[in-house]
Amino acid sequence: MPTSSASTTDAAKPAAASGGVQSLERAFDLLERMADAGGEVGLSELSASSGLPLPTIHRLMRTLVACGYVRQQPNRRYALGPRLIRLGESSARLLGTWARPYLARLVEETGETANMALLDGDEIVYVAQVPSKHSMRMFTEVGRRVLPHSTGVGKALLAHTPAEEVRALLARTGMPAATEKTITTPDGFLDALEAVRATGYAVDDNEQEIGVRCLAVPVPDSPTAAAISISGPAGRVTEAATEKIVPILQQVARELSAALANTTGNGQG
Repeated sequence: MPTSSASTTDAAKPAAASGGVQSLERAFDLLERMADAGGEVGLSELSASSGLPLPTIHRLMRTLVACGYVRQQPNRRYALGPRLIRLGESSARLLGTWARPYLARLVEETGETANMALLDGDEIVYVAQVPSKHSMRMFTEVGRRVLPHSTGVGKALLAHTPAEEVRALLARTGMPAATEKTITTPDGFLDALEAVRATGYAVDDNEQEIGVRCLAVPVPDSPTAAAISISGPAGRVTEAATEKIVPILQQVARELSAALANTTGNGQG
């Protein structure tokens, strides 16, 4: 087993640089590693990925279990706990609040309804919306959950996810047809994701609702995977309109990304 001084050098650097509390930073790092691993891990896996010795991880996990942020399964593995749900819901609402001015600008510049969505588990959840000023406009309720395969934001969020992980997600959710144009096969969806990577944006072309087109892009380097989109009647969100709208979407996504980085990076200010 590596010695304590050798294995904790890297973990100690952020705490030393920021003047923070090392045990807190380690605990949050372990929670994020658990989330990256699908929400359930064993101590040896955490030790291998974090470089921390098993006794240190065991102490941290015991504290997280006592606080309700982690629970121990009957098989002795550890899973993310229910108290994190309230924190996640609150942070999603706050993220939506921060995004609203950027969505409002999207509406001003494109004329169409703007949305922000996150990937929560296997589902897409809408966390913010600013409606179009047109009398005929699209409306998606904040908090609504949908499956990724029939949405532009779902494609944008999954575009850079490894194919085997995408297939596993689709196997869990199924691919029900919302309309006759919904993609209903894993291969078809993976082809759509390849198109997103090639063009830099995703399209929902009558796939969630007939008569509605949606254009979406991911928010780069977001603290949690996020995408923004505009949606409107297919008669307005045409191919010609797409050429004008996509650069605006991408620019706003970059600006929102920079704003989120400043917000999350200035906790001591």
